[in-house]
Amino acid sequence: MIKFFQKLAVFLCVNKKQYNMKARLKIHEVDADAQKAMLNLEKYLSTTAITQTHKDLIKIRASQLNNCSYCTDMHTKEARHAGEKEQRIYALTAWRETPFFTAEEGAVLALTEEVTFISSRVSDETYNNAVKLLGEKYVAQTIMAIITINAWNRIGVATNMFPA
Repeated sequence: MIKFFQKLAVFLCVNKKQYNMKARLKIHEVDADAQKAMLNLEKYLSTTAITQTHKDLIKIRASQLNNCSYCTDMHTKEARHAGEKEQRIYALTAWRETPFFTAEEGAVLALTEEVTFISSRVSDETYNNAVKLLGEKYVAQTIMAIITINAWNRIGVATNMFPA
C-alpha cells in the first residue's frame, strides 16, 4: 500500500510539473464580492438540516469527481477531524461496491455524482430514491450543497489551487 502512495505522489509531482501548475489569481483578492457570494452560500448551508457526515461525503466526492486536489485534500482532513473513518474515505470512489455506506448516504452520493455530471442529467431513479429516503426539503438542501461545492471546485481548478 505504501508503494502505491509513493507512486501516486511521484505521479502527482510529475503532472504538476508537466502542466506547469502555478497558482493563478486569488478570487478573494481580485473580487471580494464574488468571494462574499460564495461565503453566503456556505452561511445558508450552515442553517440546513444536512448532517455533517452528508456534507463531508458531498464535498469529498464532488471534489474527487472534479479533480480538485485542493478541495479533496481540505475536505478529507475536515472529515477525519469530524470523526469520519479512513476506510470510508478511501472507499468513496467505489462506494457502491462496499457495505460501508447507509442507504441515505448512498442516495446523497448518487445525487452528488449526477448533479456534478449534470450534462447527463439527474435520473428519475436517483431523484425519486433520494426524495423517498430523505424528503423533498432535505433533497433541495442537498442539491444546494452539491452546487456549492461544485462552484468551489471550479474556482479551485480554474485558478490552479493545489494542496501545500
